[in-house]
Amino acid sequence: MAGMAAACSSGVMFRARESGSSRASLFQYRGLRPGENSMHMASARPRLGWFISSPAPKCRKIKAMASTVSAPKREKDPKKRVVITGMGLVSVFGSDIDTFYNKLLEGQSGISLIDRFDASKFSVQFAGQIRDFSSQGYIDGKNDRRLDDAWRYCLVGGKRALEDANLGTEVLDKMDRTKVGVLVGSGMGGITAFSAGVEALVQKGYKKITPFFIPYSITNMGSALLAIDTGLMGPNYSISTACATANYCFFSAANLIRRGEADIMVAGGTEAAITATGVAGFIACRALSQRNDEPHKASRPWDRNRDGFVMGEGSGVLIMESLESAMRRGANIIAEYLGGAITCDAHHMTDPRSDGLGVSSCITKSLNDAGVSPEEVNYVNAHATSTLAGDMAEFNAIKKVFKDTSELKMNATKSMIGHGLGAAGGLEAIASIKAISTGWLHPTINQDNLESDVSIDTVPNVKKKHEVNVAISNSFGFGGHNSVVVFAPFTP
Repeated sequence: MAGMAAACSSGVMFRARESGSSRASLFQYRGLRPGENSMHMASARPRLGWFISSPAPKCRKIKAMASTVSAPKREKDPKKRVVITGMGLVSVFGSDIDTFYNKLLEGQSGISLIDRFDASKFSVQFAGQIRDFSSQGYIDGKNDRRLDDAWRYCLVGGKRALEDANLGTEVLDKMDRTKVGVLVGSGMGGITAFSAGVEALVQKGYKKITPFFIPYSITNMGSALLAIDTGLMGPNYSISTACATANYCFFSAANLIRRGEADIMVAGGTEAAITATGVAGFIACRALSQRNDEPHKASRPWDRNRDGFVMGEGSGVLIMESLESAMRRGANIIAEYLGGAITCDAHHMTDPRSDGLGVSSCITKSLNDAGVSPEEVNYVNAHATSTLAGDMAEFNAIKKVFKDTSELKMNATKSMIGHGLGAAGGLEAIASIKAISTGWLHPTINQDNLESDVSIDTVPNVKKKHEVNVAISNSFGFGGHNSVVVFAPFTP
């Protein structure tokens, strides 16, 4: 989401109430929607009050230290090699991995009008809303009724991933559970639980707040509940870096394995922010597409007619395991996690660096961590949120790293399922791994009028056969959080 904003000269400003004015604040977010020039607006109104965040300054010139040596060799130690042995998800296309990817290959849009709450008076009335979700067999009835959807999605996605990895109760009972951890993050936490608690306080008083208000609101509860249900006693925490959350979790989980602190990590992201509060908040940011008459055509990364992102939700969870552990228990190895990286733009709350240094350096660092050269990468699952500035900022950073893009393909999962916020990286990691295992890339739909500068194959509208050598999956978040993870087919 850091890529959702515009040039460095713009920013997000909150001004104190002006004397005699009924408008309490001014929120300007250039790059999401066409708006007035910030300099023009500043001259039209007196500079009053205070600033939570001042307009983004010119990008400071920072010298990026280019490596003069070839990329390091790939990890050979089976204790430090990290493989993927299971996957689980909850998505707008259901909770079955193959169904999810087949829908993507078909180019089917999961975006529709919201019916979870009355959005008829909202300027944005659609999203990638999950319907007919069932937790049967994974969450008991009493807890299912109490839980925020974010934690329901986490529990189902996490337990399905454990099942996929053949890590059921009987297997786990024979393992050292202190070496199996959970790291599932969320960008916004239990927003439904939080909103309900605030509403109870305002309307009925503090005594009517449920005792579950705090526990079901805080972002670490997904990892905690999954561990409580499964008895996993290894490293357990959450990360919240907005829309980069899941990739941060993968990166940190892999490093826990490499350091020997865990043999297996259940890692990913979960989110359930399609609520009145969540949608209204992003509307206030001018972040969302307003194509209410054609919701299925609203998410259109790199298309000239894009006008903002579309909210999504769900969970995406991987079982990350040391190769030594996987071989010892005879696990089915789906793919290999080669490496990753995280960086910060150190620039602005929402605007990306105009020079793209934060993103390009993150890609380069991830490849160094993975022990691969840029020439080996032939697939990018892009962050590509369908925002005015973000899509091209990411594209330019990709071009900066990959000089020859003739064999490179990149696509945008969000064109079909919307932006899952903290869960986005988890769902997109699964899409990337399925591309590796099937040899098919899903299309980027709604590619009707591609930006002329986009010279990389975006797999427009129709799936393509493509043998993936090395894949990277990008995720960026508010605050300038950049993350890239690298996957490849497993070779012994």
